[in-house]
Amino acid sequence: MYSKLAPVLAIASLVSAAAVPVEKRDIYFGNRGGHQGGWGDQGGYSASASAPGYTASAPPNNGYYQPSSTQGYAPPSQTYGSQPAGSSSGGSSSGASNIFKFPTADGFPNVQNPSDALTQIEIAAHGTLPIAPPPPATPPPPPKEDDLVSLRLIAFNELFEVAYFSELLYNITNAVPGYEFQDQSAKQQMIDAITAVVAQEKEHTLNANGALAKFNAGPILPCTYQSPVSDLKTAISVARTFTDVVLGTLGDVQTHQGQNGDAGLIRGVAAVIGQEGEQNGFYRSALGLIPSAAPFLTQSAREFAFSALNQAFIVPGSCPNVQTINLTIFDPLSPSPQFLQPQDQDVKFSFLAAGAKSHYATNYQTLQVAFLNQQNVPVLAKLDNVSVAKDGTLSFSAHLPFNKFIMNGLTIAAVVDGAGPFNTINDVVAATQFGPSLIEIN
Repeated sequence: MYSKLAPVLAIASLVSAAAVPVEKRDIYFGNRGGHQGGWGDQGGYSASASAPGYTASAPPNNGYYQPSSTQGYAPPSQTYGSQPAGSSSGGSSSGASNIFKFPTADGFPNVQNPSDALTQIEIAAHGTLPIAPPPPATPPPPPKEDDLVSLRLIAFNELFEVAYFSELLYNITNAVPGYEFQDQSAKQQMIDAITAVVAQEKEHTLNANGALAKFNAGPILPCTYQSPVSDLKTAISVARTFTDVVLGTLGDVQTHQGQNGDAGLIRGVAAVIGQEGEQNGFYRSALGLIPSAAPFLTQSAREFAFSALNQAFIVPGSCPNVQTINLTIFDPLSPSPQFLQPQDQDVKFSFLAAGAKSHYATNYQTLQVAFLNQQNVPVLAKLDNVSVAKDGTLSFSAHLPFNKFIMNGLTIAAVVDGAGPFNTINDVVAATQFGPSLIEIN
């Protein structure tokens, strides 16, 4: 039997090279056909195009989010197709749908500060929202608009993470097919870990939306979410990947804050980076990987994070005030994510050249693939083996030189237009036409 010192070595046993007899595994994955068939089925969902009325009440001295009762949230409920009676956190037992809607059973994100609901979140999170000192006699100026955009992006992402991990927690707790454990102590360790993560992500959301409310610039309201996973191993792998993107993106947020003279916001973002890094070490260990992927984690940009969220997890048209996040959403580059072996290889991609990008179906000679890995200069590769389908889908490959740069961890791939130079991530973002495709190697 595997050691119980690591929370989920059960998953590690499933990704090892040697086959492990089913009766010796701590976790087994069940029939996932229903879930795979149901993913993306929105069940007739129709999203409102406008946000519910929001009137910000006067924030408390610490500036954290105190929602107004005029937001009009419905009683707590989630929708995941067939939902067992009494469920308070969502989940699908039939695979009819993987759709998540807020609020959760505790009313989140409509949580008053102070309130019993917030206290329970803080207990589950193992800590409080930051408690700020009394405001100075002369308050500092509000953040620059660019940094308010960053705060909105943070809130947007954290709302998604609460949805994702709430669904994961439900699926594990209720032994949804694909999420069963044979070892109940390993199951409980996973439940304890994800329970804390859900509460911690709720606090991250409340903190970001609280800052926005303090500056009369928020909050970001929740969307409806879909999840492209149907078993525990895939769910943890995807969590690892989007957390890698978050870690790189928060570094970009700090760079903007420093450039804009909003240094007062940097310390709080740094605290979240460390916390997300602790989470990702857990996810990696659960997958049988070493906790730390590389000496310097991969840089990202706000535009890449925003695009990846909208492409993979957001039900189109379901976000009431996403237009306040003034960032580009790129056209998709598929597949994403990809989990590859540590070797030089030709990586296959595709994108749909349609609408304003339809000319790329015939004039693609100026395009290149930019690979961003760790803190290195972007690596450029030409498009090889190009084929174009009748609908304008361009399929091709690009060479990934893993060995030359030891490209472990997250690599962000984007299709850029032009000859460059592409010396920085900002150069890549400015020229990106399709992306990101997220690649994991480790």
